[in-house]
Amino acid sequence: MSDLAIRVENLGKQYRIGAPVERYHTLRDSLTGAMTAAKTRLRSAFSTNGSGRSQDGADTIWALKDVSFEVKQGQVLGIIGRNGAGKSTLLKLLARVTDPTEGSAEIRGRVGSLLEVGTGFHPELTGRENIYLNGAILGMKRAEIERKFDEIVAFSEVEQFLDTPVKRYSNGMYLRLAFAVAAHLEPEILVVDEVLAVGDAEFQRKCLGKMSDVAREGRTVLFVSHNMSAILRLTDESLLIDKGHLVLRAPSPRAVDEYMARGFSQLGERTWTANEIPADAAPFRPLALRLRNAQGKVVDTIRSVEPASIEIEYCLDAPLTGLRVGFHLINSRGEHAFTSFDVDDPSQFEQMGMRPAGRYVSRCSLPVDFLNEGRFIVWMNASSYRIRRYFQDEQALTFTVDATGAPGMHWPEPRLGPVRPRLEWKVEAVP
Repeated sequence: MSDLAIRVENLGKQYRIGAPVERYHTLRDSLTGAMTAAKTRLRSAFSTNGSGRSQDGADTIWALKDVSFEVKQGQVLGIIGRNGAGKSTLLKLLARVTDPTEGSAEIRGRVGSLLEVGTGFHPELTGRENIYLNGAILGMKRAEIERKFDEIVAFSEVEQFLDTPVKRYSNGMYLRLAFAVAAHLEPEILVVDEVLAVGDAEFQRKCLGKMSDVAREGRTVLFVSHNMSAILRLTDESLLIDKGHLVLRAPSPRAVDEYMARGFSQLGERTWTANEIPADAAPFRPLALRLRNAQGKVVDTIRSVEPASIEIEYCLDAPLTGLRVGFHLINSRGEHAFTSFDVDDPSQFEQMGMRPAGRYVSRCSLPVDFLNEGRFIVWMNASSYRIRRYFQDEQALTFTVDATGAPGMHWPEPRLGPVRPRLEWKVEAVP
């Protein structure tokens, strides 16, 4: 017997751009739709010219194209990629929420899916009724659902509102119950999209812990997230999807590194052309972002034991009051190392309260023995606090830190965290 839980071959999904959002269908709607479906299919067979645009002028787009992979039973597979890459479309196809345009997906076992808040819930039914409804959809018997019922309610923490229609639930309550149902009704395959961001930090930790338990129980998990720490913690292998195509399947650390690097300048310098700057950035106009080593050379790799600097060059086409220019530094796991602006010092802020029109360079010095080894991302920002954001580029620049000679490098183990400071220690013998 094969040990595969999922086999996907040349899977693709095409959507029509601008199609109306569907409402809930009644039985009459479904019957009417069935009667007209055959006519629609015949008409569409002669309406396309093979260019992605039908002859009546409607645009189409491939959300997913030529995707093939296999997942073994008990494997926890991460799926990563930028917004619009096709991750959610893939999960919807695997969860049978929508049908593929081409290709096939063979799934062995019951699938529990959490693709968006309240997926599979009926808004008019109570939380209690929806638990039983979801169990029935999974093919579970009532006795199986009742055996897990108390555990589901305790995990969701919505016992007080269990007999209230879920249409009156907040997003957080919806999420708690939806995740509890999906994770506790013991499907062979659990499909989870990036919905945990709706919950608070405590609930996110609770959900991640439960998914770890599910993985240890030998069930198959497909996990989509923009939280690279969660991907690295829960998965050994990940798929990287970009623009609807599967571009990489690799161990999660390598896949995360590739994901974080894609779309970023890796030459030590990022420049912006006029058509890359939105009109509402005016009067701020970014020119360049550069990383310089101790010798002042523009580089994409710096040494931890040497000073370096990050500089932002820009123009103001009119005077600005309260402007701050700076960056967020993010490590390869997507975690913020720190944020810094050119007017963080109060005296500097007073001095630069109003900047006349002209050309400027804001330069930040990175001290010696500060950053840990690895890849870092510079996310550039220009704004006036709580007033306006003029410009932001989350894909500005990436660079690598070489930690040769840094504190603790004589130990073979990797040192966790984005910083690696050289701190002073004293060891005294106590009589």
